[in-house]
This record gives sequence, structure tokens and C-alpha cells, in this order.
Amino acid sequence: MKKMFSVNPATEEIFGEFPILTENELENKINLSQEAFKKWKKTPFSEKKVLMKRAAKILLRDKEKFSKMITQEMGKKIEESVAEVEKCATLCDFLADNSEAIVKKEIIKTEAKESYIRFEPLGIIFAIMPWNYPFWQVFRAAVPTLMVGNTMLLKHASNVPQTSQLIEKIFLEAGFPKGVFQNLLIDSSMSEKVIKNSYVRGVTLTGSEKAGSAVASLAGASIKKSILELGGSDPFIVLDDADIKKAAFVATSARLNVTGQVCIAAKRFIVQKKIADQFIQELTKNFEIRKTDIGPLSGKKILETIENQVNISVKMGAKIITGGKRIPRKGYFYLPTIITNVTKKMPLYFEEAFGPVAIIFIVKDDVEAIKIANDTKFGLGASVWTNNKKREQMFIEELESGSVFINSKVTSNIRLPFGGTKMSGYGRELSSYGLKEFINIKTVFVE
Repeated sequence: MKKMFSVNPATEEIFGEFPILTENELENKINLSQEAFKKWKKTPFSEKKVLMKRAAKILLRDKEKFSKMITQEMGKKIEESVAEVEKCATLCDFLADNSEAIVKKEIIKTEAKESYIRFEPLGIIFAIMPWNYPFWQVFRAAVPTLMVGNTMLLKHASNVPQTSQLIEKIFLEAGFPKGVFQNLLIDSSMSEKVIKNSYVRGVTLTGSEKAGSAVASLAGASIKKSILELGGSDPFIVLDDADIKKAAFVATSARLNVTGQVCIAAKRFIVQKKIADQFIQELTKNFEIRKTDIGPLSGKKILETIENQVNISVKMGAKIITGGKRIPRKGYFYLPTIITNVTKKMPLYFEEAFGPVAIIFIVKDDVEAIKIANDTKFGLGASVWTNNKKREQMFIEELESGSVFINSKVTSNIRLPFGGTKMSGYGRELSSYGLKEFINIKTVFVE
């Protein structure tokens, strides 16, 4: 019998094991989801609002329990886990209050007696979610999906099985009908069966470029919509008129939150030559303070990957300013690292660094800053630091990314659409745009 395991990345200890679903069990869950959809799609918004509000209250009531499990399974600091759970509750409340107005009938004046647009649910949405924000990523996908009348099947990352079970229990305790949201303890090889099932009408994935390509291919072959939120190598651009001390302070959290294991984390720090020494000095001081305040990476493979990226780049000529090695203790710990002299042939230039490693590029002017920022296959977010409105506007227009944040680190905001361009994926989550992704936009024309 195949199993999933909970492994504490801070201690490397196994503290839970769970059997993977059989094919018959999986089929039964898909069928249950379809039966639930037939009723759920007709459920009034007023009822869905009550249930989602209850889910928000449960999240806040038991946030310590949920946060502890997040930290135990994937390693982030407990305060980061608490903030994640609280953000989920905020999203539940926001879409409970606003979904009905966002997808209300839209009247369009034409030559007809009556013409309008209806927004209708599609059916079962299959969510393939990652471990780095094991609550937030799921709720970000599930709350809009359920509020518009779809049902959801979740295939969570294999290293957070207990977290995924807790999420299903939240929806059940809140009063959502059985089958509306179900957790599937399955491995990646079983995802194809789910995607190909005729009852499943859409797929949303947050994960690697490789996983996204495979899922998009399967969904496309079955003519099913997909949303992909993939990797990122976000630039953090500091111009010579910026508040350097503030930029370096924010850069530290932008790179080291969740031990750097975030798609929208700042990864490439593009700094103008005039202020480069000052910025690097401030950033180094901040990184060294964090040496004793950094969580583990989520697993041995992640640790080995970031270690190899750094070691190979250094052998090819990159220079380490601070860090650059494991922390000698039990668990998957790596020192906060700053590295310079990275060239195009090195892994750290063209690969996503999914760990606490900041790559510094020193540029002579704005044109070179934009050129390096865009010289990547990714296009998720970008952060620009300047006090000049004209320069700010130029960067907003020229950067190839799903979002641009000025004098702020890149974050996801429930009121704004979230997603990327290029190899960072397609489709949007959050805001009114995310709510309308898995929906049938039906035109009605009455003569």
C-alpha cells in the first residue's frame, strides 16, 4: 500500500503516515463531487455567504492549531503560519460579502428586447496545490470556486497530508454539504485520471514549470480550462534616488520570508552602481542578523538543489558576500546568502533560486536595469524602488511581469488580481478577475 508521510523539516522526524486512495476510492469521491455540484450550483448566495463566514470564524478560532501543523509539516516560522491562516479568514469574509455583486447579471443594451450576460458555474474544479503556503494557496483557489457554485477536489503537496485534511474538516464543520470540497490523498500519477474524468471541468495548479506544462497539456487535450501559477525570478530594482536603508530592510523580508521558498519572493536584486555599496552593506547586515532566525527548507531535495546552484555558480566565478552553506545542525537549514558576480552561464542566473539566496546585479543605468530584469523566462512580479515619478512610470510600462510594486515588496492582495506572464503561467486569482475564471459566461439574447 502506497503512503504519504509527514516529516518535520526542522528535525527530519516522521510524525504521521497516511494511505493513498485506491482507484475505486478516488472514483467514488469524484462521483460524490458531481452529485454535490448538482445541488450546490443552485444554492443561493445568501446561504453560501453564511457558510463561508463560518469558515472564516473557524480559521480564526483555531488558528494556533492550524499554524502549528503548517509549521510542523513544511517548516515555516510559527508567526508566518499564523499570518497565513489569518489571511485565509480575511479572504473568506471578503468573497462572502462581495461575490454575489461581482457575478450578478450584466445587462447589455442591443437591438434585442432583452440581452444580458449570466455567470454560471462549470462543475468540478481540480486544484493541485503546493506546500509553501499550504493553507493560503488552497483557500485562494477554493473560496472563489465554491462561492460561484463549483465544487472542488484538492490534490495537495505530498509533504502536507495533515494540513490538507484539516482544510477539508474546516469546510465540513462550517456546514458545506458533503462533497462540495474534498481532499484527495493521491500521488502525482493519479492526477491524470482526475483531469481526464468527464465530470471535472477545470484545473488550477500552483507549482513548478514542469508540473504546469504537464497539467496544461492534459487539460488542453480534454478541452478544459486551466490556471497556472508557476515559478518566478522576481527582480527587486533599487535606483539611485531610492530610500536605500528602507529598500534593504524590505528586501530582507522579500527574500527570506518562508526561507525564500516563495514564487513571488524577490530573488534578483538589481542595484544601480552609485548606491550599490551602501545597499549591499545594509542588506548584508540584515541578512547576518537573520542567521539565527531562519526556518528550515521544506525538504532534503530543496536543500540539495539550492546548495548545488550556489556551489556550481561559485566554481564558475560567482562571489559569496555572506552565507553560502548549510547550517550545521539537524534539519534542512541553509544560511541566508548574498552572492554577486553571477553571469548568464551560471545556474543562479537562469534558474529559480527557491531558498534564502539573494543574487546581486550592479547596473549603470535604468536601461540596463530593465534589460536584466526582463532577461528571464519568468514574469511573475517586480519591485522597483525610486522617488521619481517619471522613472517609476517607465519601469511600470517596460517590465514584463504580472505585477509591479513601487517602493514595496511584491505581495498578493485579495482586492487585486494575482498571476504572471511568460513561463510564470496564465490566468488570475483573487479580486473580481479570479472569481470569474472558472465560470461560464453565458450570453442571453431575447428578440
